[in-house]
Amino acid sequence: MKKIYNPRLLAAALILSLILPVAILTHTEHNPFWEAVTALLLPLGFYTLLAALSRRSGAMVWWSFPFIFFSAFQVVLSYLFGNSVVAADMFLNLTTTNPGEAGELLANIYPSVIAVCVIYLPLLWLGVEHLRRHIILDDVARRKMMLSGAVTMVAGCVTLFAACPDRRATLRDEVFPINVMYNMGVAISESNKIANFHSTSASFSYDAKRDTEPAEREVYVMVIGEAARAASWQLYGYERETTPLLSAREDIVLFEGITTQSNTTHKSVPMILSSVATSEHEELFRRKGMPALFNEAGFKTYFISNQAPQGAMIDFLAEDASEVEFLPALSYDGALVERLQRILKEDRSERLLIILHMYGSHFSYHQRYPREWARFTPDDDVAISRRNVELIRNAYDNSTLYTDYVLNEIISTLEAEQACTAMYYCSDHGEDLFDDRIGRFLHSSPTTTYYQLHVASLAWFSPRYNELFPQKVTAARSNAEATATTHSAFHTIADMASIRSKYVKESVSLVNENFDHSAVRYYLSDHNKAATLDEVGIDREQAALFAKAGVKL
Repeated sequence: MKKIYNPRLLAAALILSLILPVAILTHTEHNPFWEAVTALLLPLGFYTLLAALSRRSGAMVWWSFPFIFFSAFQVVLSYLFGNSVVAADMFLNLTTTNPGEAGELLANIYPSVIAVCVIYLPLLWLGVEHLRRHIILDDVARRKMMLSGAVTMVAGCVTLFAACPDRRATLRDEVFPINVMYNMGVAISESNKIANFHSTSASFSYDAKRDTEPAEREVYVMVIGEAARAASWQLYGYERETTPLLSAREDIVLFEGITTQSNTTHKSVPMILSSVATSEHEELFRRKGMPALFNEAGFKTYFISNQAPQGAMIDFLAEDASEVEFLPALSYDGALVERLQRILKEDRSERLLIILHMYGSHFSYHQRYPREWARFTPDDDVAISRRNVELIRNAYDNSTLYTDYVLNEIISTLEAEQACTAMYYCSDHGEDLFDDRIGRFLHSSPTTTYYQLHVASLAWFSPRYNELFPQKVTAARSNAEATATTHSAFHTIADMASIRSKYVKESVSLVNENFDHSAVRYYLSDHNKAATLDEVGIDREQAALFAKAGVKL
Protein backbone atom coordinates (compact mmCIF):
# COMPACT_ATOMS: atom_id res chain seq x y z
CA MET A 1 0.00 0.00 0.00
CA LYS A 2 2.89 2.33 0.76
CA LYS A 3 4.10 2.12 -2.84
CA ILE A 4 1.02 3.80 -4.25
CA TYR A 5 1.78 6.82 -2.11
CA ASN A 6 5.40 7.00 -3.27
CA PRO A 7 5.70 10.26 -5.26
CA ARG A 8 8.66 8.98 -7.30
CA LEU A 9 6.65 5.98 -8.46
CA LEU A 10 3.72 8.24 -9.31
CA ALA A 11 6.01 10.45 -11.40
CA ALA A 12 7.39 7.38 -13.20
CA ALA A 13 3.87 6.06 -13.82
CA LEU A 14 2.80 9.43 -15.23
CA ILE A 15 5.76 9.57 -17.62
CA LEU A 16 5.27 5.97 -18.77
CA SER A 17 1.54 6.40 -19.34
CA LEU A 18 2.11 9.55 -21.39
CA ILE A 19 4.91 8.03 -23.44
CA LEU A 20 2.80 4.95 -24.27
CA PRO A 21 1.10 6.44 -27.36
CA VAL A 22 4.47 7.81 -28.47
CA ALA A 23 5.90 4.29 -28.34
CA ILE A 24 2.91 2.95 -30.27
CA LEU A 25 3.33 5.60 -32.97
CA THR A 26 7.06 4.93 -33.17
CA HIS A 27 6.20 1.30 -33.94
CA THR A 28 3.35 1.94 -36.39
CA GLU A 29 4.45 4.99 -38.39
CA HIS A 30 7.67 3.59 -39.88
CA ASN A 31 9.24 7.05 -40.08
CA PRO A 32 12.86 7.58 -41.13
CA PHE A 33 15.22 6.68 -38.27
CA TRP A 34 16.15 10.18 -37.12
CA GLU A 35 12.55 11.45 -37.36
CA ALA A 36 11.49 8.51 -35.20
CA VAL A 37 14.28 9.27 -32.68
CA THR A 38 13.28 12.94 -32.57
CA ALA A 39 9.59 12.03 -32.15
CA LEU A 40 10.54 9.88 -29.16
CA LEU A 41 13.13 12.10 -27.43
CA LEU A 42 11.24 15.40 -27.48
CA PRO A 43 8.05 14.20 -25.74
CA LEU A 44 10.02 12.00 -23.33
CA GLY A 45 12.09 14.98 -22.24
CA PHE A 46 9.06 17.24 -22.03
CA TYR A 47 7.01 14.80 -19.96
CA THR A 48 9.93 14.24 -17.59
CA LEU A 49 10.25 17.99 -17.03
CA LEU A 50 6.48 18.31 -16.65
CA ALA A 51 6.40 15.59 -13.99
CA ALA A 52 8.99 17.51 -11.95
CA LEU A 53 7.45 20.96 -12.16
CA SER A 54 5.50 20.73 -8.91
CA ARG A 55 6.61 19.53 -5.50
CA ARG A 56 3.06 18.28 -4.96
CA SER A 57 3.00 14.93 -6.76
CA GLY A 58 -0.78 14.95 -7.19
CA ALA A 59 -0.71 18.39 -8.80
CA MET A 60 1.70 17.25 -11.50
CA VAL A 61 -0.80 14.55 -12.52
CA TRP A 62 -3.72 16.92 -12.85
CA TRP A 63 -1.65 19.58 -14.60
CA SER A 64 -1.00 16.86 -17.16
CA PHE A 65 -4.69 16.14 -17.71
CA PRO A 66 -4.83 17.57 -21.30
CA PHE A 67 -1.94 15.30 -22.25
CA ILE A 68 -3.62 12.36 -20.52
CA PHE A 69 -6.74 13.04 -22.58
CA PHE A 70 -4.75 13.20 -25.82
CA SER A 71 -2.87 10.03 -24.87
CA ALA A 72 -6.06 8.08 -24.13
CA PHE A 73 -7.62 9.30 -27.38
CA GLN A 74 -4.52 8.22 -29.29
CA VAL A 75 -4.45 4.74 -27.76
CA VAL A 76 -8.09 4.18 -28.77
CA LEU A 77 -7.39 5.52 -32.26
CA SER A 78 -4.40 3.21 -32.65
CA TYR A 79 -6.57 0.25 -31.64
CA LEU A 80 -9.23 1.25 -34.17
CA PHE A 81 -7.11 2.23 -37.16
CA GLY A 82 -3.76 0.58 -36.51
CA ASN A 83 -1.69 3.69 -37.17
CA SER A 84 -1.59 7.50 -37.44
CA VAL A 85 -2.07 10.30 -35.00
CA VAL A 86 -5.36 11.86 -33.85
CA ALA A 87 -6.35 13.93 -36.87
CA ALA A 88 -8.23 17.20 -37.19
CA ASP A 89 -11.12 15.25 -38.68
CA MET A 90 -11.27 13.07 -35.57
CA PHE A 91 -11.89 16.14 -33.41
CA LEU A 92 -14.57 17.33 -35.83
CA ASN A 93 -16.12 13.86 -35.69
CA LEU A 94 -16.55 14.33 -31.95
CA THR A 95 -18.75 17.37 -32.56
CA THR A 96 -20.69 16.08 -35.59
CA THR A 97 -21.38 12.45 -34.65
CA ASN A 98 -24.75 11.97 -32.97
CA PRO A 99 -24.81 10.26 -29.55
CA GLY A 100 -26.44 7.12 -30.94
CA GLU A 101 -23.63 6.52 -33.41
CA ALA A 102 -21.02 7.27 -30.78
CA GLY A 103 -22.64 4.80 -28.41
CA GLU A 104 -22.68 2.08 -31.08
CA LEU A 105 -18.98 2.60 -31.74
CA LEU A 106 -17.89 2.75 -28.11
CA ALA A 107 -19.86 -0.39 -27.32
CA ASN A 108 -17.87 -2.26 -29.93
CA ILE A 109 -14.36 -1.00 -29.16
CA TYR A 110 -14.61 -1.79 -25.47
CA PRO A 111 -11.20 -3.53 -25.28
CA SER A 112 -9.45 -0.25 -26.02
CA VAL A 113 -11.84 1.72 -23.81
CA ILE A 114 -11.19 -0.69 -20.94
CA ALA A 115 -7.44 -0.44 -21.56
CA VAL A 116 -7.34 3.37 -21.34
CA CYS A 117 -9.56 3.27 -18.24
CA VAL A 118 -7.20 0.77 -16.59
CA ILE A 119 -4.17 2.89 -17.49
CA TYR A 120 -5.35 6.43 -16.87
CA LEU A 121 -8.19 6.39 -14.32
CA PRO A 122 -6.05 4.91 -11.49
CA LEU A 123 -3.44 7.54 -12.30
CA LEU A 124 -5.96 10.34 -11.87
CA TRP A 125 -7.31 8.75 -8.70
CA LEU A 126 -3.79 8.55 -7.26
CA GLY A 127 -3.32 12.20 -8.15
CA VAL A 128 -6.33 13.07 -6.02
CA GLU A 129 -5.09 10.88 -3.16
CA HIS A 130 -1.63 12.48 -3.25
CA LEU A 131 -3.20 15.92 -3.16
CA ARG A 132 -5.48 14.94 -0.28
CA ARG A 133 -2.56 13.53 1.71
CA HIS A 134 -0.27 16.48 0.85
CA ILE A 135 2.41 14.14 -0.51
CA ILE A 136 5.56 15.94 -1.68
CA LEU A 137 8.13 14.91 -4.29
CA ASP A 138 11.58 15.44 -2.73
CA ASP A 139 13.93 18.04 -4.23
CA VAL A 140 16.64 15.50 -5.06
CA ALA A 141 14.27 13.52 -7.26
CA ARG A 142 12.95 16.70 -8.87
CA ARG A 143 16.47 17.91 -9.74
CA LYS A 144 17.39 14.56 -11.27
CA MET A 145 14.17 14.50 -13.30
CA MET A 146 14.68 18.08 -14.50
CA LEU A 147 18.26 17.35 -15.52
CA SER A 148 17.41 14.14 -17.35
CA GLY A 149 14.38 15.78 -18.99
CA ALA A 150 16.44 18.75 -20.16
CA VAL A 151 19.23 16.53 -21.53
CA THR A 152 16.68 14.39 -23.38
CA MET A 153 14.97 17.44 -24.88
CA VAL A 154 18.31 18.91 -25.98
CA ALA A 155 19.18 15.59 -27.62
CA GLY A 156 15.82 15.67 -29.40
CA CYS A 157 16.47 19.22 -30.61
CA VAL A 158 19.89 18.19 -31.91
CA THR A 159 18.43 15.34 -33.96
CA LEU A 160 15.62 17.63 -35.15
CA PHE A 161 17.93 20.35 -36.45
CA ALA A 162 20.77 18.12 -37.58
CA ALA A 163 19.02 15.13 -39.12
CA CYS A 164 15.45 16.06 -40.10
CA PRO A 165 15.29 17.73 -43.53
CA ASP A 166 11.89 19.39 -42.93
CA ARG A 167 11.90 20.42 -39.27
CA ARG A 168 8.54 22.18 -39.41
CA ALA A 169 6.82 19.16 -40.94
CA THR A 170 8.47 16.82 -38.42
CA LEU A 171 7.20 18.88 -35.48
CA ARG A 172 3.75 19.45 -36.97
CA ASP A 173 3.11 15.91 -38.21
CA GLU A 174 5.33 13.49 -36.26
CA VAL A 175 5.97 14.73 -32.72
CA PHE A 176 3.22 13.77 -30.29
CA PRO A 177 1.45 15.70 -28.77
CA ILE A 178 2.49 18.74 -30.87
CA ASN A 179 0.82 17.17 -33.90
CA VAL A 180 -2.40 16.57 -31.96
CA MET A 181 -2.52 20.16 -30.71
CA TYR A 182 -1.91 21.45 -34.23
CA ASN A 183 -4.72 19.26 -35.53
CA MET A 184 -7.01 20.51 -32.79
CA GLY A 185 -6.25 24.06 -33.95
CA VAL A 186 -7.20 23.11 -37.50
CA ALA A 187 -10.45 21.59 -36.22
CA ILE A 188 -11.31 24.71 -34.19
CA SER A 189 -10.65 26.92 -37.21
CA GLU A 190 -12.87 24.71 -39.36
CA SER A 191 -15.64 24.77 -36.75
CA ASN A 192 -15.57 28.56 -36.69
CA LYS A 193 -15.92 28.71 -40.47
CA ILE A 194 -18.86 26.32 -40.33
CA ALA A 195 -20.53 28.36 -37.58
CA ASN A 196 -20.25 31.51 -39.74
CA PHE A 197 -21.55 29.83 -42.91
CA HIS A 198 -24.86 31.68 -42.99
CA SER A 199 -23.17 35.08 -42.96
CA THR A 200 -20.35 34.19 -45.37
CA SER A 201 -22.75 32.66 -47.94
CA ALA A 202 -25.68 35.07 -47.50
CA SER A 203 -25.13 37.04 -50.73
CA PHE A 204 -24.25 34.06 -52.91
CA SER A 205 -26.30 33.29 -56.03
CA TYR A 206 -25.84 30.67 -58.74
CA ASP A 207 -27.66 32.80 -61.35
CA ALA A 208 -29.06 29.47 -62.45
CA LYS A 209 -30.95 28.98 -65.69
CA ARG A 210 -32.13 26.00 -67.71
CA ASP A 211 -31.16 25.43 -71.32
CA THR A 212 -34.03 22.94 -71.81
CA GLU A 213 -37.35 22.75 -69.99
CA PRO A 214 -39.69 19.90 -70.98
CA ALA A 215 -43.38 20.72 -70.98
CA GLU A 216 -44.11 17.90 -68.56
CA ARG A 217 -43.42 16.73 -65.02
CA GLU A 218 -39.77 16.19 -64.06
CA VAL A 219 -38.47 14.44 -60.96
CA TYR A 220 -34.77 14.12 -60.13
CA VAL A 221 -33.62 12.12 -57.13
CA MET A 222 -30.16 12.45 -55.63
CA VAL A 223 -29.36 9.57 -53.26
CA ILE A 224 -26.38 10.02 -50.95
CA GLY A 225 -25.12 6.66 -49.74
CA GLU A 226 -23.20 5.97 -46.56
CA ALA A 227 -20.00 3.91 -46.23
CA ALA A 228 -20.78 1.91 -49.39
CA ARG A 229 -17.47 0.61 -50.62
CA ALA A 230 -17.40 -0.64 -54.20
CA ALA A 231 -15.33 -3.67 -53.21
CA SER A 232 -18.33 -5.23 -51.42
CA TRP A 233 -20.86 -4.74 -54.21
CA GLN A 234 -21.69 -7.63 -56.52
CA LEU A 235 -22.00 -5.07 -59.33
CA TYR A 236 -18.28 -4.35 -58.97
CA GLY A 237 -17.26 -8.01 -59.07
CA TYR A 238 -17.63 -9.02 -55.41
CA GLU A 239 -18.11 -12.77 -55.14
CA ARG A 240 -21.15 -12.55 -52.89
CA GLU A 241 -24.59 -11.66 -54.25
CA THR A 242 -24.93 -8.39 -52.37
CA THR A 243 -26.70 -6.45 -55.17
CA PRO A 244 -28.90 -9.06 -56.90
CA LEU A 245 -31.73 -6.67 -57.76
CA LEU A 246 -29.58 -3.97 -59.30
CA SER A 247 -27.44 -6.59 -61.04
CA ALA A 248 -30.56 -7.93 -62.75
CA ARG A 249 -31.42 -4.53 -64.19
CA GLU A 250 -30.24 -3.48 -67.64
CA ASP A 251 -31.25 0.15 -67.31
CA ILE A 252 -28.65 1.44 -64.84
CA VAL A 253 -25.27 2.98 -65.55
CA LEU A 254 -22.61 1.86 -63.10
CA PHE A 255 -19.78 4.34 -62.61
CA GLU A 256 -16.84 2.09 -61.97
CA GLY A 257 -14.06 4.49 -61.05
CA ILE A 258 -15.47 7.00 -58.54
CA THR A 259 -13.34 7.84 -55.51
CA THR A 260 -14.34 9.99 -52.57
CA GLN A 261 -12.94 13.44 -51.85
CA SER A 262 -12.86 12.65 -48.13
CA ASN A 263 -13.23 9.55 -45.97
CA THR A 264 -15.27 11.48 -43.39
CA THR A 265 -19.01 12.12 -43.68
CA HIS A 266 -18.82 15.65 -42.26
CA LYS A 267 -16.54 16.68 -45.15
CA SER A 268 -17.57 14.36 -47.97
CA VAL A 269 -21.34 15.00 -47.94
CA PRO A 270 -21.01 18.82 -47.97
CA MET A 271 -18.62 18.49 -50.91
CA ILE A 272 -21.18 16.29 -52.70
CA LEU A 273 -23.89 18.89 -52.05
CA SER A 274 -21.67 21.75 -53.16
CA SER A 275 -20.21 22.88 -56.48
CA VAL A 276 -16.74 23.48 -55.05
CA ALA A 277 -13.78 21.48 -56.31
CA THR A 278 -11.47 19.68 -53.91
CA SER A 279 -8.87 22.38 -54.43
CA GLU A 280 -11.38 25.12 -53.53
CA HIS A 281 -12.18 24.04 -49.99
CA GLU A 282 -12.41 27.61 -48.65
CA GLU A 283 -15.13 28.30 -51.22
CA LEU A 284 -17.32 25.77 -49.41
CA PHE A 285 -18.10 28.42 -46.81
CA ARG A 286 -19.00 31.07 -49.39
CA ARG A 287 -21.32 29.10 -51.69
CA LYS A 288 -24.73 27.62 -51.12
CA GLY A 289 -25.49 24.05 -52.11
CA MET A 290 -27.53 21.82 -54.38
CA PRO A 291 -30.99 22.75 -53.01
CA ALA A 292 -30.26 26.46 -53.58
CA LEU A 293 -29.20 25.80 -57.18
CA PHE A 294 -32.38 23.89 -57.99
CA ASN A 295 -34.52 26.49 -56.20
CA GLU A 296 -33.12 29.18 -58.48
CA ALA A 297 -33.89 27.00 -61.50
CA GLY A 298 -37.59 26.78 -60.53
CA PHE A 299 -37.67 23.43 -58.74
CA LYS A 300 -39.47 22.43 -55.55
CA THR A 301 -36.77 20.84 -53.41
CA TYR A 302 -36.79 18.25 -50.64
CA PHE A 303 -34.02 17.06 -48.35
CA ILE A 304 -34.95 13.87 -46.50
CA SER A 305 -32.34 12.34 -44.22
CA ASN A 306 -32.25 9.08 -42.34
CA GLN A 307 -29.41 10.47 -40.23
CA ALA A 308 -29.77 12.73 -37.23
CA PRO A 309 -29.07 16.48 -37.59
CA GLN A 310 -25.41 17.23 -36.98
CA GLY A 311 -25.49 21.00 -36.59
CA ALA A 312 -22.78 21.19 -39.25
CA MET A 313 -22.32 21.90 -42.96
CA ILE A 314 -24.61 19.09 -44.12
CA ASP A 315 -27.53 20.63 -42.24
CA PHE A 316 -26.69 24.19 -43.34
CA LEU A 317 -26.58 23.26 -47.03
CA ALA A 318 -29.80 21.26 -46.67
CA GLU A 319 -31.67 24.17 -45.05
CA ASP A 320 -32.23 25.85 -48.42
CA ALA A 321 -34.51 23.01 -49.52
CA SER A 322 -38.20 23.84 -49.68
CA GLU A 323 -38.80 21.06 -47.16
CA VAL A 324 -36.28 19.41 -44.83
CA GLU A 325 -37.04 16.31 -42.81
CA PHE A 326 -34.97 14.07 -40.58
CA LEU A 327 -36.56 10.67 -40.10
CA PRO A 328 -37.05 9.23 -36.60
CA ALA A 329 -34.06 7.58 -34.98
CA LEU A 330 -33.41 3.92 -35.81
CA SER A 331 -35.44 4.06 -39.03
CA TYR A 332 -34.31 1.71 -41.75
CA ASP A 333 -33.58 3.25 -45.14
CA GLY A 334 -36.78 1.72 -46.46
CA ALA A 335 -38.50 4.64 -44.72
CA LEU A 336 -36.89 6.92 -47.34
CA VAL A 337 -38.75 5.01 -50.05
CA GLU A 338 -42.03 5.45 -48.21
CA ARG A 339 -41.35 9.17 -47.82
CA LEU A 340 -40.48 9.47 -51.53
CA GLN A 341 -43.70 7.73 -52.52
CA ARG A 342 -45.72 10.06 -50.31
CA ILE A 343 -44.06 13.15 -51.78
CA LEU A 344 -44.71 12.02 -55.34
CA LYS A 345 -48.34 11.29 -54.50
CA GLU A 346 -49.05 14.49 -52.56
CA ASP A 347 -46.86 17.04 -54.34
CA ARG A 348 -47.75 17.35 -58.02
CA SER A 349 -45.27 20.13 -58.72
CA GLU A 350 -43.96 20.07 -62.26
CA ARG A 351 -40.31 20.33 -61.18
CA LEU A 352 -39.00 18.31 -58.22
CA LEU A 353 -35.58 17.63 -56.76
CA ILE A 354 -35.59 15.11 -53.92
CA ILE A 355 -32.35 14.48 -52.02
CA LEU A 356 -32.33 11.30 -49.94
CA HIS A 357 -29.52 10.83 -47.41
CA MET A 358 -29.24 7.18 -46.44
CA TYR A 359 -27.85 5.49 -43.33
CA GLY A 360 -26.60 2.81 -45.71
CA SER A 361 -23.73 0.76 -44.35
CA HIS A 362 -22.78 3.00 -41.47
CA PHE A 363 -21.54 1.14 -38.41
CA SER A 364 -23.08 -0.60 -36.50
CA TYR A 365 -23.93 -2.64 -39.58
CA HIS A 366 -26.35 -5.15 -38.10
CA GLN A 367 -28.64 -2.27 -37.10
CA ARG A 368 -28.99 -1.02 -40.68
CA TYR A 369 -31.35 -3.69 -42.00
CA PRO A 370 -34.46 -5.61 -40.89
CA ARG A 371 -33.77 -9.13 -39.70
CA GLU A 372 -35.33 -10.67 -42.80
CA TRP A 373 -32.41 -9.23 -44.77
CA ALA A 374 -29.85 -11.17 -42.75
CA ARG A 375 -28.87 -13.48 -45.61
CA PHE A 376 -25.23 -13.76 -44.56
CA THR A 377 -24.96 -15.25 -41.09
CA PRO A 378 -23.88 -15.25 -38.35
CA ASP A 379 -24.10 -11.45 -38.21
CA ASP A 380 -24.26 -10.76 -34.47
CA ASP A 381 -23.17 -7.48 -32.95
CA VAL A 382 -19.61 -8.15 -31.76
CA ALA A 383 -16.57 -6.31 -30.51
CA ILE A 384 -14.41 -4.67 -33.15
CA SER A 385 -11.61 -7.18 -33.47
CA ARG A 386 -9.90 -9.07 -36.28
CA ARG A 387 -11.04 -12.35 -34.72
CA ASN A 388 -14.66 -11.30 -35.39
CA VAL A 389 -14.06 -10.30 -39.01
CA GLU A 390 -16.41 -12.97 -40.44
CA LEU A 391 -19.39 -11.74 -38.40
CA ILE A 392 -18.53 -8.10 -39.11
CA ARG A 393 -18.26 -8.74 -42.83
CA ASN A 394 -21.54 -10.70 -42.86
CA ALA A 395 -23.36 -7.79 -41.22
CA TYR A 396 -21.77 -5.29 -43.61
CA ASP A 397 -22.76 -7.39 -46.62
CA ASN A 398 -26.32 -7.65 -45.32
CA SER A 399 -26.45 -3.85 -45.09
CA THR A 400 -25.32 -3.70 -48.74
CA LEU A 401 -27.99 -6.23 -49.67
CA TYR A 402 -30.59 -3.99 -48.04
CA THR A 403 -29.21 -0.92 -49.84
CA ASP A 404 -29.65 -2.85 -53.09
CA TYR A 405 -33.32 -3.36 -52.20
CA VAL A 406 -33.84 0.29 -51.25
CA LEU A 407 -32.25 1.63 -54.45
CA ASN A 408 -34.26 -0.78 -56.55
CA GLU A 409 -37.45 0.37 -54.80
CA ILE A 410 -36.55 4.02 -55.47
CA ILE A 411 -36.07 3.20 -59.15
CA SER A 412 -39.35 1.25 -59.26
CA THR A 413 -41.14 4.17 -57.64
CA LEU A 414 -39.78 6.58 -60.24
CA GLU A 415 -40.65 4.14 -63.04
CA ALA A 416 -44.27 4.15 -61.87
CA GLU A 417 -44.43 7.93 -62.33
CA GLN A 418 -44.28 7.57 -66.11
CA ALA A 419 -42.66 10.99 -66.26
CA CYS A 420 -39.27 12.46 -67.01
CA THR A 421 -37.39 11.03 -64.03
CA ALA A 422 -33.79 10.17 -63.21
CA MET A 423 -31.78 9.10 -60.19
CA TYR A 424 -28.13 9.48 -59.28
CA TYR A 425 -26.62 7.54 -56.38
CA CYS A 426 -23.20 8.07 -54.86
CA SER A 427 -21.75 6.99 -51.54
CA ASP A 428 -19.93 9.52 -49.40
CA HIS A 429 -16.97 7.21 -48.70
CA GLY A 430 -16.07 3.56 -48.34
CA GLU A 431 -15.10 1.39 -45.39
CA ASP A 432 -12.26 -0.76 -44.08
CA LEU A 433 -13.15 -4.22 -42.80
CA PHE A 434 -9.83 -5.59 -41.51
CA ASP A 435 -8.79 -6.09 -45.12
CA ASP A 436 -5.04 -5.61 -44.84
CA ARG A 437 -2.12 -6.54 -42.61
CA ILE A 438 -2.48 -3.27 -40.66
CA GLY A 439 -6.00 -4.26 -39.66
CA ARG A 440 -7.81 -0.98 -40.25
CA PHE A 441 -11.53 -0.73 -39.62
CA LEU A 442 -14.32 1.77 -40.38
CA HIS A 443 -13.53 5.03 -42.18
CA SER A 444 -12.10 8.43 -41.18
CA SER A 445 -8.64 6.99 -40.59
CA PRO A 446 -5.94 9.67 -40.92
CA THR A 447 -4.26 7.64 -43.67
CA THR A 448 -6.79 6.39 -46.17
CA THR A 449 -7.05 3.15 -48.15
CA TYR A 450 -8.43 1.74 -51.38
CA TYR A 451 -11.46 0.40 -49.53
CA GLN A 452 -12.30 3.83 -48.09
CA LEU A 453 -11.66 5.64 -51.37
CA HIS A 454 -13.40 3.54 -54.04
CA VAL A 455 -17.14 4.10 -53.67
CA ALA A 456 -20.32 2.78 -55.27
CA SER A 457 -22.01 5.13 -57.73
CA LEU A 458 -24.70 4.66 -60.38
CA ALA A 459 -27.39 6.41 -62.39
CA TRP A 460 -30.79 5.43 -63.69
CA PHE A 461 -32.89 7.16 -66.35
CA SER A 462 -36.56 6.63 -67.06
CA PRO A 463 -37.72 5.71 -70.60
CA ARG A 464 -39.15 9.21 -71.01
CA TYR A 465 -35.87 10.80 -69.90
CA ASN A 466 -34.12 8.63 -72.50
CA GLU A 467 -36.45 9.97 -75.18
CA LEU A 468 -35.95 13.61 -74.20
CA PHE A 469 -32.22 13.54 -73.41
CA PRO A 470 -30.64 10.63 -75.31
CA GLN A 471 -27.31 12.43 -75.56
CA LYS A 472 -27.02 12.65 -71.76
CA VAL A 473 -27.73 8.94 -71.34
CA THR A 474 -25.24 8.10 -74.07
CA ALA A 475 -22.64 10.31 -72.39
CA ALA A 476 -23.27 8.60 -69.05
CA ARG A 477 -22.64 5.20 -70.59
CA SER A 478 -19.45 6.41 -72.28
CA ASN A 479 -18.28 7.87 -68.95
CA ALA A 480 -18.94 4.67 -66.99
CA GLU A 481 -15.21 4.04 -66.52
CA ALA A 482 -14.27 7.69 -66.12
CA THR A 483 -11.58 8.83 -63.71
CA ALA A 484 -13.73 10.86 -61.35
CA THR A 485 -14.40 11.72 -57.72
CA THR A 486 -17.47 12.58 -55.71
CA HIS A 487 -16.89 16.16 -56.92
CA SER A 488 -18.84 15.04 -60.00
CA ALA A 489 -22.04 14.42 -58.02
CA PHE A 490 -23.24 18.04 -57.85
CA HIS A 491 -22.43 18.75 -61.48
CA THR A 492 -23.91 15.48 -62.72
CA ILE A 493 -27.32 15.95 -61.08
CA ALA A 494 -27.39 19.60 -62.18
CA ASP A 495 -26.56 18.59 -65.76
CA MET A 496 -29.18 15.84 -65.63
CA ALA A 497 -31.72 18.59 -64.98
CA SER A 498 -30.26 20.82 -67.73
CA ILE A 499 -29.34 23.54 -65.24
CA ARG A 500 -26.66 26.00 -66.29
CA SER A 501 -24.55 28.29 -64.13
CA LYS A 502 -20.97 29.47 -64.15
CA TYR A 503 -20.58 27.16 -61.14
CA VAL A 504 -21.87 24.07 -62.96
CA LYS A 505 -19.00 22.47 -64.88
CA GLU A 506 -19.64 20.26 -67.91
CA SER A 507 -16.10 18.92 -67.62
CA VAL A 508 -16.92 17.02 -64.42
CA SER A 509 -20.50 16.00 -65.24
CA LEU A 510 -20.83 12.28 -65.84
CA VAL A 511 -23.78 12.87 -68.18
CA ASN A 512 -21.89 15.22 -70.44
CA GLU A 513 -19.95 14.39 -73.59
CA ASN A 514 -17.42 17.07 -72.64
CA PHE A 515 -16.33 15.25 -69.47
CA ASP A 516 -12.60 15.75 -68.95
CA HIS A 517 -11.03 12.29 -68.92
CA SER A 518 -7.56 13.73 -68.31
CA ALA A 519 -8.46 15.18 -64.91
CA VAL A 520 -6.35 14.28 -61.89
CA ARG A 521 -8.03 12.77 -58.85
CA TYR A 522 -7.76 14.90 -55.74
CA TYR A 523 -8.45 14.07 -52.12
CA LEU A 524 -9.09 16.56 -49.32
CA SER A 525 -6.39 15.97 -46.73
CA ASP A 526 -6.85 16.20 -42.99
CA HIS A 527 -5.49 19.76 -43.19
CA ASN A 528 -7.97 20.56 -45.99
CA LYS A 529 -5.45 20.67 -48.80
CA ALA A 530 -6.11 19.07 -52.19
CA ALA A 531 -3.72 16.15 -52.54
CA THR A 532 -3.17 13.47 -55.15
CA LEU A 533 -3.81 9.93 -53.96
CA ASP A 534 -0.14 9.05 -53.72
CA GLU A 535 0.32 12.06 -51.43
CA VAL A 536 -2.23 10.69 -48.95
CA GLY A 537 -0.66 7.27 -48.50
CA ILE A 538 -1.66 5.16 -51.50
CA ASP A 539 1.36 2.88 -51.65
CA ARG A 540 2.09 0.00 -54.03
CA GLU A 541 -0.14 -2.37 -52.10
CA GLN A 542 -3.11 0.00 -52.27
CA ALA A 543 -2.40 0.90 -55.90
CA ALA A 544 -2.48 -2.80 -56.74
CA LEU A 545 -6.01 -3.01 -55.30
CA PHE A 546 -7.12 -0.16 -57.56
CA ALA A 547 -5.54 -1.91 -60.54
CA LYS A 548 -7.26 -5.19 -59.63
CA ALA A 549 -10.60 -3.33 -59.56
CA GLY A 550 -9.85 -1.81 -62.97
CA VAL A 551 -9.72 1.73 -61.60
CA LYS A 552 -7.20 4.09 -63.16
CA LEU A 553 -5.31 6.35 -60.77
